[in-house]
Amino acid sequence: MREKLDRALGAYLGFAIGDALGATVEFMRPREIELAYGVHREIIGGGWLKLARGQVTDDTTMSLALGDALLQGGSPFLARHAQGDEALVRSIGDAYVKWFKSKPVDCGNTCRRGIMRYMRDGTLEGLPNPGDGGNGALMRNLPAVLATLGDAALFEHLSLAQARLTHHHPLSDAATLGLGHLLRLLLDGTDHSTCQQWVAQWVLDNPSFRFTPYRGRATAYVVDTVQTVLHYLTLHDNFEAAMVATVNQGDDADTTGALVGMLAGARCGAAKLPPRWLRRLRPEIASAITNQTCGLLALSGGNALQKAH
Repeated sequence: MREKLDRALGAYLGFAIGDALGATVEFMRPREIELAYGVHREIIGGGWLKLARGQVTDDTTMSLALGDALLQGGSPFLARHAQGDEALVRSIGDAYVKWFKSKPVDCGNTCRRGIMRYMRDGTLEGLPNPGDGGNGALMRNLPAVLATLGDAALFEHLSLAQARLTHHHPLSDAATLGLGHLLRLLLDGTDHSTCQQWVAQWVLDNPSFRFTPYRGRATAYVVDTVQTVLHYLTLHDNFEAAMVATVNQGDDADTTGALVGMLAGARCGAAKLPPRWLRRLRPEIASAITNQTCGLLALSGGNALQKAH
């Protein structure tokens, strides 16, 4: 259990590190980053959002909103959700509304549109939409993974339910489930070589996300995001090397950085995250992540026991 907690904390803290590091260079191109910073490798804030040092964006705060909703519901809500009860998904929608009304530093257009639809008519998903192919559902799914580690079917059901509150697109669905399954493997201790093999097979099964040769596009379109994340994750077995390479690709760097941080952090564990980056995170964010991770793992364990009985 101690090793699982270390990997889970590595994933969630790594996610926030990538978010804070990448936000500085979001929407910049690699040449612009090089001219401004040489190689961007420190958490300094700033960027187009004018963040304070160590501040995170909607990637982390929306994930925390999802995690809070799952913890508030608890194991009984997860079990009822598996049977088709909509109460948990509605509580997640309510959590997204609360997050939205708190005036976060940023909110993507597709997330905004989906939350406003839910506020307006209470529907738990919109119609399939070609415009829903962004990375907003993928970026916030980490708590759903942690809450369902004992049940792969529940993981898939919950992941799609939370995703479709704002994003209803087959590529968004595939990316959310694919990276979620990869995270589950890494949390179980999968090494770098096995990770590379799994990714190669997944890309064969999902050719839209093929990233060899890498095209150098890291936009918020979910295909570009996933290609960037998998390229740098499989290229580097070291957390810091993978993170620096990812964010210096620019574009949607807070999200690509967060997702690489999540996966590489699960691979190495919290104990091996760069201490200087951990110290730069805002203390209230690091504390919220630590508390939520412990709670979600407990929830996951309780759900597994409930299923076994």
